[in-house]
Amino acid sequence: MSEFQCIAPDVKLGKGVKLSKFLNLYGCEIGDETKIGAFVEIQKNARVGRRCKISSHTFICEGVQIEENVFIGHGVTFTNDLYPRAATADGELQTEADWEVEKTVVKKGASIGSGTTILSNVTIGENSIVGAGSVVTRDVPANVIVAGNPARVLRALSEGKRVRT
Repeated sequence: MSEFQCIAPDVKLGKGVKLSKFLNLYGCEIGDETKIGAFVEIQKNARVGRRCKISSHTFICEGVQIEENVFIGHGVTFTNDLYPRAATADGELQTEADWEVEKTVVKKGASIGSGTTILSNVTIGENSIVGAGSVVTRDVPANVIVAGNPARVLRALSEGKRVRT
């Protein structure tokens, strides 16, 4: 670990993980052979599977589960609360006890384009592609391309073909 990485002792790193500089990792798990780009934060209770690529400037919050062989583009943001508030009804600053983490799952082989925002409590289907700059507000089926704000299905993926979006 260098002075340009903040990796808490409770982080579980798999074999062959490649880490760039300027990271903030705590309480998370990173699978074997995954590559994490610069300026990435991965919070506690988040999991990144094997052979994933997490590009620079990405934020993966608590409650996000990323399966194996997933590509996450630059500047992707995950959320874990559909109704975030800074204070309680009494005006006190919220603590972890004042809200419940909502889960998000990215299934194996999915690709998330740069600049995408993924709201909490959704599942991105296996092998799906989310176009750059999209806002994902609901579940994405397997083997489709989605894009837009909100993200909508554009078409099904042809099996075995590489697709340019």
